[in-house]
Amino acid sequence: MSSTTRRAYAVALGVAFLAAGPVAAQDLRIGFKAAVDGADPHQLYTPNRNVQLHVWEPLLWQDAKLIPQPRLAESHRVINPTTWEFTLREGVKFTDGTPLTAEDVVFSIRRAQTTEGLRTYRIYVRDIASAEVVNPRTVRIITRNPAPLLPNYMTTFGIVSARAAQDAQPADFNGGRAAASTGPYRWIRLTPGANVILERNPDYWGEKEPWQRVEVRFVPNDSARVAALLAGDLDVIDTVPPGLHARVREGAQLLTETSNFTLYMHLDQFRQVSPFVTDANGQPLPNNPLRDVRVRRAINHAINRTAVVERAMEGAGVPTAQFMAAGFIGHVPDLPPPAYDPALSRRLLAEAGYPNGFNLTLHCTSDRFAGDGRVCQAIGQMLTAAGIRTQPDALPATVFFRRAGSSTREPDFSAQMSIYGGLPGITSDNMAATVRTVDAQLGLGAANRGRYSNPELDRLLAQHDATIDPDVRQRLVSQAVRLVADQVGVVTVFHWQASWGARRGLTVRARGDQYTYATDIRPAPAR
Repeated sequence: MSSTTRRAYAVALGVAFLAAGPVAAQDLRIGFKAAVDGADPHQLYTPNRNVQLHVWEPLLWQDAKLIPQPRLAESHRVINPTTWEFTLREGVKFTDGTPLTAEDVVFSIRRAQTTEGLRTYRIYVRDIASAEVVNPRTVRIITRNPAPLLPNYMTTFGIVSARAAQDAQPADFNGGRAAASTGPYRWIRLTPGANVILERNPDYWGEKEPWQRVEVRFVPNDSARVAALLAGDLDVIDTVPPGLHARVREGAQLLTETSNFTLYMHLDQFRQVSPFVTDANGQPLPNNPLRDVRVRRAINHAINRTAVVERAMEGAGVPTAQFMAAGFIGHVPDLPPPAYDPALSRRLLAEAGYPNGFNLTLHCTSDRFAGDGRVCQAIGQMLTAAGIRTQPDALPATVFFRRAGSSTREPDFSAQMSIYGGLPGITSDNMAATVRTVDAQLGLGAANRGRYSNPELDRLLAQHDATIDPDVRQRLVSQAVRLVADQVGVVTVFHWQASWGARRGLTVRARGDQYTYATDIRPAPAR
């Protein structure tokens, strides 16, 4: 990032919060739908990370559209395509009084690479061959391959104290010996199933927070969370479902932001005979029609995305033909959603040899986000109207994802619908997970549940991932996005719109990753 960009970002932050001015310290109470279950900043789970980044800061920070900004590293530069240097901010101390040094960064990278478990940051540090101390404020990172996206990946995990976290177990971060941190808040206590308590770090290197104490309370029931906000028991809540938007507006503030999560339909493109594709008599078809691009295009044009968003999602979405919404890295501005044209769908089916259509089961989640069951029903009805007799089957997420498939396990389903959004918030990262040819060793195709595979796409994305020039990268990813759209590698339907409720008297900066940071919440300026 250029110094000009950094100065502009700093000015923007200052303007955003300037009007609030100095305020008396007070408590802030935030209601989360999902529960936090651990403090270890190198165990990856979205609700945990949302709270952990208040405490353990990354080298670089993501702005509201997930674009990297300076944080613990005040600058970074490319030495050559496989070597980066990060310069640490001067004067940063951990809460135990020890200074932040390059040794802590090297230790944190190695810990992120070696932390065991199902939920880790390994995918974001897998290409790092070594991390070296140049001097106390400079870290040199050497990658196995050219790594232009390294700054994006350095936003994902927090930096811990090498001294305090040596040989630490996950429990040691929950207010214990490993809890030394550099962030604006200190981790005080996690009570499983109840809340997390944070306290302001009085020695924080940056802007002092107005909140002395932050409680993050877990309230999984949507109605109960909204009721607590309106009753004054909570100051801010996340994940307000569309059906409760009007209620929040009546007694509080409603905030919305288009997120980095996109709803996809994955279609079985690897099996000759697909288990949930049958003829009119319920018998499996000898040739899987979903492997024919004309059939996939018929499905694409059978979906009225505007109607899905307005009716099934009650307005909480943006129709799309691509992987990331406007404002995120890699978005293609001139690629509109596919036209809704059921007559064209029927012609394409006839051209493919299915003038009378076929039967299809569409598997979806029933409880992952507000409206997923309704979306499944709506899309099923649209496909049926276009000639593909579709039976929606909405399953609890715990059941769905056991059967949905992964890079190491074939999916059970013929057609399935789910949402996906990667932490870095970049198009190529979402594509690496959802449409690149599956390669478990390289960490590619982890969410490619239709097993789409296209050598030209793989070539474009591999070239993108090795290119330092951002303009060239944008051209390459644009080609890749258009290729997948043309071949319907996946059916992209809409970008999910996140929402929050806040009591009056507060200002809240909404984020594209749907996170809720106390650092984005301020008392409103006095009138």
